[in-house]
Amino acid sequence: MKNPKQLFTVRKVGIGFLVLAFWLFIWQIAYSLVGSDLLISSPMTVLRRFIQLAGTAEFWLIIGRSFARIMIGFLLALLTGTLLGTITSHVPALDQLIRLPMSMIKATPVASFVILALMWLSGRNLSIFICFLVVLPMIWTSVDQGFRSVDPKLLEVGKVFHLSIGQRIRAIYVPAILPYLLSTLRVAIGFVWKSGVAGEVIAAPQGTIGRQLYDAKVYLETADLFTWTFVVIVLSIIIEKLVILLIDRVAARYSALGAAGRETEPEEHAFAEEDDSFINQENNAFPDPFKEKETKA
Repeated sequence: MKNPKQLFTVRKVGIGFLVLAFWLFIWQIAYSLVGSDLLISSPMTVLRRFIQLAGTAEFWLIIGRSFARIMIGFLLALLTGTLLGTITSHVPALDQLIRLPMSMIKATPVASFVILALMWLSGRNLSIFICFLVVLPMIWTSVDQGFRSVDPKLLEVGKVFHLSIGQRIRAIYVPAILPYLLSTLRVAIGFVWKSGVAGEVIAAPQGTIGRQLYDAKVYLETADLFTWTFVVIVLSIIIEKLVILLIDRVAARYSALGAAGRETEPEEHAFAEEDDSFINQENNAFPDPFKEKETKA
C-alpha cells in the first residue's frame, strides 16, 4: 500500500497532466478556428518540428551557447551583488551612493538597456550584460537586507566568546542572509532567462536561441517560431526547478544545523545549573561574617 506522500505525488502528477491536456486541447481548437498555418501552428506540427530539431547537433549547440552566456551573467551578478550588499550594509556612505543607481536599474526597461548596450558591446556578449544588470539589484537588495537583519545581541555573544571572522560568518551572518537570498534566487532565475533571450532577439547574434526566434519571425516560419518558444519555456521550467531543488537542499542543511545547535542548549543550561549549585555550596561552606553579626544582634 502506498504511503500518503506517494499518493500525493501521484495525484499531483496526474493533475499536472490533466491541466496540460486541457491547454493543448484549447490550443488545437484555436488552430482549427484560425485555419491558417501562417498565423498559428498546431501542437502536432510543433512536436514534429521539435523532434526534427532535437535530432541535430546544431540544436544542442545553440541551446548550450545561450545557456552558458545567460548563466555567466547570472553568476557575475550573484558575486557582485553579494559583495556590494556586504559593503553597503556596513558602510552607510556607500549605501547612499549605490542605492540610487540600483533603483534606476530596476526602473529601466530591459529593451532600453539592450539598445544602449548595442552601442558599447557586441551582440554576442550582450545577453551576459543584460542578465547581469537584471539580477544585480535583486541580489544586492537581498544581501543588504540580510546583513541588516542580524540581531546585535548575537554579535555581542560572538565577541564575548571570541569567535573568529569565519565562525561569525558561518554561525551568525549566513543564517540571517540565506532566507533573503534564497527567496530572491527563486524569482531571479526566471527573470534572467527571459531577459537573456529577449536581449538575444534584439541583438540577434549568430548561433543563439534569440537569433532563431528572430529569423523565424522575419521569414514567417511560424512552426519554428512556436517550436523555439516552446524550447525557451521548457528550459526555463527545467532550470527553475533545478535551482529551487538546490535552494531547498541548502535551506534544509542550514535548518538541520540550526536544530542541532538548539539541541545543545539544554546541556548548556544543565552545566549552568551545576555551576550555580557549586557556587551556592561554596557560599554555604564559607558563611558571610557580617550576616552572622546581624543574626546575633
